[in-house]
Amino acid sequence: MIRKPPMGLRLSLAVTTALLGLGLLGALTAQWLGLPLPFLLGALLATAPMAICAQARLPSGYRFPESLRLPFIALIGALIGAQVTPELLGGLPDLLPSLLAILVFVLLAQGGNYLIFRRLGGYDAATAFFAGAPGGLIESIALGQAAGATQPTLIAQQFLRIILVITLVPLGLSLWLGAPLGSADGMILSPHAPSVRMYPLAAVILGLGLFAGRALKLPAWQLTGALLVSAGFALLGAPLALPNALMLLAQLVVGCALGMRFAGLTLRSLRRCLWLSLVSLGFMFALGAGLAALLLPATGETFETLFITFAPGGVNEMALVALSLNANPAFVTLHHILRILFTVLLLGALSKRLFKAPPPQ
Repeated sequence: MIRKPPMGLRLSLAVTTALLGLGLLGALTAQWLGLPLPFLLGALLATAPMAICAQARLPSGYRFPESLRLPFIALIGALIGAQVTPELLGGLPDLLPSLLAILVFVLLAQGGNYLIFRRLGGYDAATAFFAGAPGGLIESIALGQAAGATQPTLIAQQFLRIILVITLVPLGLSLWLGAPLGSADGMILSPHAPSVRMYPLAAVILGLGLFAGRALKLPAWQLTGALLVSAGFALLGAPLALPNALMLLAQLVVGCALGMRFAGLTLRSLRRCLWLSLVSLGFMFALGAGLAALLLPATGETFETLFITFAPGGVNEMALVALSLNANPAFVTLHHILRILFTVLLLGALSKRLFKAPPPQ
């Protein structure tokens, strides 16, 4: 005899299914409007108002299922790790000036953003520190939660960074060059052809990545463990390649999960987050442009390529912009991966020393 699941579980499943449906509607709308990363941003923009304005209508104590979110976060990490190739790493010695500049960018951006959010925004130290991270959206949210940062504010600031960068940079370049760029042009970053054998490989990578990330206590272990395992397979000649639909599904699930974390954020707070994000991005764009200008003689790359390299947006979207411009996408992708890794390592190294985790509730 099959036992029925408890009413609480059935209700949670029903709410989660409804939220995913709402997120899908938002994703398709964002795709129709030509927004960058439509399945991530569309799902977020569709579910965040529910969390902000209609939280009281949801079942008491409801949270988006962690068991659904974790595998898809690991999947995103695995797909990013698959972009690491021997050719990409083989040119590291020649890229030393620009790689050092990325490290300088991360350090200066983190410090400057902390001052912006702490002094201008009046945020507490933990929230200001993790809101100022110039990369690693999911990592900074996970580490910030462990350090006691204000979750709705932190999520709003980090997502506004992503939203504004991946909207303004492609839009600005599209207007400047007179042609659409990135996901607004329908391009897909898929350097390898998917096949049936990739599914068991993906299961191995995700399983090993989640286990190793947690066992080794890596920063944002849900993502970085799978990223490093996938990069190892890629360097051994077995890069992971999956249908784009799975990446879109991962973005949909993560977008819905993060959208629901806006619970507790008021519209007034959201407006404050927006203007602070504009100040922060203005600072980072100026910093990136300055470093790009300094690197012109040392790299031989164009200013546009170097500016995209320092734009603190998503890896995939910035790589898509580089592909659209034929602006050395391997160069851009490597630097964005390292920007995220540098940021994650910095956050992980400093968070335990600067902030004590709040007691479990």
